[in-house]
Amino acid sequence: MTTMPSAPEPTKAPTATPVPAPRKSGPPAWLIVALACAGQFLVVLDISVVNVALPSMRADLGLSAPGLQWVVNAYAITFAGFLLLGGRAGDLFGRKRTFLAGLALFTLASLSGGLAQSDWELLAARAVQGLGAAILAPSTLTLLTAAVPEGPARARAIATWTAVGAGGGSAGGLVGGVLVDTLSWRWVLLINVPIGALVLAGALRWLPETRSETKKRLDVPGAVLVTAGLATLAFGISRIESEGWTSGAALLPLAAGAVLIAAFLAVEARARSPLMPLGLLRLRQVASANVAMFISGSATFCMWFFMTLYAQNVLGYTPLEAGLATMPSSLAVIAGSKLAPRLMRAASPRATAVLGALIAAAGFAWQSTMSPDGSLLTDIVFPGILMMFGAGMATTPLASLATSGTTAADSGIVSGLVNTSRTIGGSLGLAVMATIAATRTDGHDTPAALTDGYALVFRTSTAVLLAGAALMWAWLPRGGGDRA
Repeated sequence: MTTMPSAPEPTKAPTATPVPAPRKSGPPAWLIVALACAGQFLVVLDISVVNVALPSMRADLGLSAPGLQWVVNAYAITFAGFLLLGGRAGDLFGRKRTFLAGLALFTLASLSGGLAQSDWELLAARAVQGLGAAILAPSTLTLLTAAVPEGPARARAIATWTAVGAGGGSAGGLVGGVLVDTLSWRWVLLINVPIGALVLAGALRWLPETRSETKKRLDVPGAVLVTAGLATLAFGISRIESEGWTSGAALLPLAAGAVLIAAFLAVEARARSPLMPLGLLRLRQVASANVAMFISGSATFCMWFFMTLYAQNVLGYTPLEAGLATMPSSLAVIAGSKLAPRLMRAASPRATAVLGALIAAAGFAWQSTMSPDGSLLTDIVFPGILMMFGAGMATTPLASLATSGTTAADSGIVSGLVNTSRTIGGSLGLAVMATIAATRTDGHDTPAALTDGYALVFRTSTAVLLAGAALMWAWLPRGGGDRA
């Protein structure tokens, strides 16, 4: 007769589980995407924002002509060299924690660079900035892909991430021009401090923590070897112009850089937890997309460097005028990135990437016809629009292909590899292109001589992009990737 204890049981099952679950789902995906894109914007902005400030930096700190190249490459090389380590750190220690650590280091280095009183202090701060960016950048893409499920929504999110990142690179000229003209060159670095603090506060409050279930060690020796190898190669390339191809001053660092890169590959082949698992390169979509990223970056990365030098050193523009002249290109790269998902749906990622590379090549070919008395529209604006529209259109499908079909455990390292390929190509490409331009000018700094050197750079980039488009068509998978 005592059946009372059984009465509460039916009320437990239906009411306890379903209601709280949706409320613990975390912040909306758009907020995570916004914070990730803000971090990516800062990272890419600082690759290009210093370009219009280079003449002012040289005058204030006494930088040499080769030193100007290293203001850009000190950042780009440490960024590229430690990107893979940053991707693995996110997998091991958590993407939110890694995002915060990288952003904090980046912000502090920006403060140090803005207060630098000598050339070596500035270059050291730029190198530390690159390290912070390398820790931060892979987490931006991994947090995004973890928050948005695979499919059309993720393709659109990746397109937004690509557009914001590319927009940061292209908007650097305008932002830098405004800051240099109205304040000083120091503010192209100091501006990161309040923005970084704001993004840090938002990330602390809203970003969820994610990490890989697989426990692996950090491959610090691999990161040091690849960074030292890239820096040594770039230094050797920069010495060719002054010393010649057959000089020991150029050949020795080139050989040393090649040895360091070979040592890096040997370490990766034997490491239990390699920085770059070479097995990933057996996946066609990963290998082909990253090689395409490398080639595209080697051709397009130097565009802002030489366009701003052409505008200021040849056409006599102020930093602000040079930034305004490249503003249409900023809008074009965003437009190309946002159009790419629609083209991927209509055709394929491969066809979209090839079309983007061809459009960019047409812009570079047009830019190579520049003259010492060129006009704003035909020598900067229109070719710049084509160059960056095509670059933005090509990057989105390549990033989508490279990150599709990989396991969750490797998502961070693949995201880092995407950025690494593009930035390694860009930093080595800048060293090569600067050497090509300097060799053609042969020490002359007249408008005609400078224009001749810059034009040769753009012709070389045209050939590189055409070769890259042919390689993409032959090697990229015919389908696959996120189809928006």
